Formats: sequence, C-alpha cells, structure tokens
Amino acid sequence: MFEYFLSLPHTAQALLATLFTWFLTALGAAMVFFFKTINKRILNLMLGFASGVMIAASFWSLLAPAITMVEEEGGIIWLPPVIGFLSGGAFLWIVDKFLPHMHMDKQESEGVKTSLQRSVLLVLAITLHNIPEGLAVGVAFGAIGNGLTSASIGGAIALAIGIGIQNFPEGAAVSVPLRREGFSRFKSFMYGQASGIVEPIAGVVGAFAVVLMKPILPYALSFAAGAMIYVVVEELIPESQFGDEIDLSTIGAMIGFAVMMTLDVALG
Repeated sequence: MFEYFLSLPHTAQALLATLFTWFLTALGAAMVFFFKTINKRILNLMLGFASGVMIAASFWSLLAPAITMVEEEGGIIWLPPVIGFLSGGAFLWIVDKFLPHMHMDKQESEGVKTSLQRSVLLVLAITLHNIPEGLAVGVAFGAIGNGLTSASIGGAIALAIGIGIQNFPEGAAVSVPLRREGFSRFKSFMYGQASGIVEPIAGVVGAFAVVLMKPILPYALSFAAGAMIYVVVEELIPESQFGDEIDLSTIGAMIGFAVMMTLDVALG
C-alpha cells in the first residue's frame, strides 16, 4: 500500500494525507460518544501538546526547507522566508477580523456581526485554524513534486502524522463542549468532524499551487508556517492557560514539540 501511495501524483498524496488528518479530527470528535465533559487539566495538556506540534512543524517542516531552497538558488536567504512568514500571519489576522467565529473561552463572537448560533461560531473558530494546517501538509507534498532537495516524502509524511496527532484533541475540544451545551451526541460529533474537513481542501490547493509555480515555493512554505504560528499564539496557547494547572499546558507543549521534531528528523 505504501508503494502505491508513493506512485501517486503529489497532489493526490496531499489529498490522502489531509484526509488522514481530517480522519483523526473525526476520531477525536467521536470522544463525545463516551464523555460529556473534558477535565480542564487534560484539555490544557492536549492544547499545549497541539501548540508544541505546530511550533515544531513550522520550523522543521516549513521554514527550514524554505531557507535551504533560497540558499541553493543564490537569493537573499532571509527575505522570502520573512515575507512569506509575515504574510501568513497577516492573512490569518485579516480572516480573523472578518469571519464570524467564537472561541471556547469567550461569550462574544469575533469578526463581523452575525446572527449565527454559538455552535456554528465555535466550529468556525476551529475551522479557521485548520486552514493553515491543511495548507502546510499540501505545500510539503507539493515541494517534493517541485524537486526541492531539502524536501522528502518522509518529512511530508511526518508533518501529516504530527498534524493528525494534534487534530485528535482538537476534535474532542469541539464536540464535547457542544454536548455539554445540550446538543445530541451525534450532532456534536458531526460539528466536531466538520471543523477538519477544510484541511483536504486547503491541502490540495497548496500542493497544486506549488507544483505549478516553483518560484512561490519558499514563500508558500513560510506562509503556512506564519499562519500556523499565528494560530498557536492567538488561540491555542491562551486557551491552554486557563485555570490553575497552567504547568500542564507547558509540559504538553514541550512533549508536542519533541514528538514532532522526532518524527521529522527520523522520517525526514
């Protein structure tokens, strides 16, 4: 089966990889069939873990290959990565200002004023930060198709595995609170898994773009990294710091970073 996967076009590999990350989101959302609440200590640990994975992935799987590519082509080593990184953050900031959504720890929605239900706004918040995750996986596979020497199939697979692992607690972090608000288990699950369906879409778009246009590759890699770091700093870390057990979120972040770094180095 692995040989068949390797024989596929890189856009198809990106699609399958991001379907895998979506599947783990759905698997996490399925926890609502077994639990009605999540202990805040465990949630802090899981959100911290997700933060660590995304921080490590941003450098090892995205920024480092972008820097290497610019260096190999004789450009200004720092310029494309900086432009792409800041552009990724700026894109998420703009979307954050306009797309109506609501974070778990807040009572008021963000973005443009809307009459959408709280449940929909909660799902939109998670969906928003799943976009750069899918984009990151897609760009990683697209980089291989474009012949980037610092990119490898192992590294791209490691990134997909890392993103998938941290999607599991995110799925649960959507579905279980919805169940607590009175939704049925099935409806809570459907909302939870739906938050990850944007990843295959973003993954295919990212892979297709960089396969066709090699000059944008270092910018695209850095863009995905910037968008992911924006999500970590703006959402995941603050949400993991509520309550008295904030040390757990720090421990989770350290473990998440170590796991992602190990995956990338071992498989890449």
